[in-house]
Amino acid sequence: MSRFCRPLLALALLASAALAPAQAAPHPFFVLNSLDADISVIDPVSFTQVRRIPTGKEPHHLYLTPDDKSMIVANALGDSLTFIDPVTAQVQRVLHGITDPYHLRFSPDMKWFITAGNRLDHIALYRWQPQNAKEPLQLVKRIPAPKTPSHLYVDTKSSVVYVSLQDSDEITAIDLATQAPRWKVPVGKMPADIFLTQDDKHLLVALTGDSHVEVYDVSGPAPKLVKRLQTGEGAHSFRSMGDKRHVLVSNRANNTISKIDLQSFTVVETFKAPGGPDDMEILPDGKTLLVTSRWARKLTMIDLQTKKVVKQVNVGKSPHGVWTLDHVSRQ
Repeated sequence: MSRFCRPLLALALLASAALAPAQAAPHPFFVLNSLDADISVIDPVSFTQVRRIPTGKEPHHLYLTPDDKSMIVANALGDSLTFIDPVTAQVQRVLHGITDPYHLRFSPDMKWFITAGNRLDHIALYRWQPQNAKEPLQLVKRIPAPKTPSHLYVDTKSSVVYVSLQDSDEITAIDLATQAPRWKVPVGKMPADIFLTQDDKHLLVALTGDSHVEVYDVSGPAPKLVKRLQTGEGAHSFRSMGDKRHVLVSNRANNTISKIDLQSFTVVETFKAPGGPDDMEILPDGKTLLVTSRWARKLTMIDLQTKKVVKQVNVGKSPHGVWTLDHVSRQ
C-alpha cells in the first residue's frame, strides 16, 4: 500500500467507527415483590432500586415471553396479568379476567399460554392471539388439577405441559393437542419447580417439603423414577446454567444452592446463599448469579467462581421472581 493510501484508509476506518452503533446498555433487572404487589426495577450498573411498578394483588411469578418482547407478571389474587416492556420498564397493558394465575408459561411456538391456578386447583389453557388487541388470550379449557398446581414446564415440541401438584405430592402431564391429562403419578413431599432436559427425556422435580430433587424419565407412556438427589432442605427453584450440562436448584430452607450435572445426575457442588434463596437469573458472562433472598427482602448477587456474595440491594416484601433480558440460555 502506498503512503498516499494509508491516510485515506485511516480516515475511512474512523468514519466507519463513528457510524457504528454504540454498544447497547445492559437491560434492567426485575424483581417481583409478592407481598407488596409490585415490581422492583434494579439498575444493572449501580445495582440500586430505581423505581417500583404496581401490579395486581399478590403477584407470584414473572415470565419473559419467548420473543423477548414482554415481561408478564402473574397477579394471582388480582386475577390479572401485567405486561411490562423489558427494555424500558414501562407497563404495556393489563389483562383482567385471567382467573388465579399463579405460575405461567408460553409454549415455545407461542400458540399456547398456560397458567396454574394454585388457589383454585386448575390448569388453564389459552390460545395466544396477538393480532386480537382487545382479547389476545382465548380460554380453551380449564383442567382440574387437585391439589394446588404449582409450577409448569412445556416441552420443546410444544406438545405437553408438565405440572407439579404441591399439596397432593404428585406431578401430571397434559397433552396440548387433546387438552387432556396423559398421566399423573406420586412423587416426594411438596413438589415445586420442575425442569425438563433439552432432549425432553428427563424431568427434574424439586421437593420443597424435603431436601431432594427427583429425576424422572418421561420419554415413555408413563414416567419412571431414575434417581433421587440429596440437595438441601426446601429444594425449590431451578435455573439452567446455560452450558447445556448443569442446572442450579435453590434450597430455600437450607440457605444453599446446589449445582446438578445433567449427564450423570449428580450434585457436583453446593454453596451458601443467604436469606431463603428462591428464584435465580444468570447474567451473560456466565459467572454472575442473581437470586431473590425471599426472607431477607433483598436481591443478592453471587460470583459463581468464588461462590461469594458480591452485592445486595433492598427490594420489597417476599421477593419471588427475578428476570432480565440479559441472561444465559434457559436450556
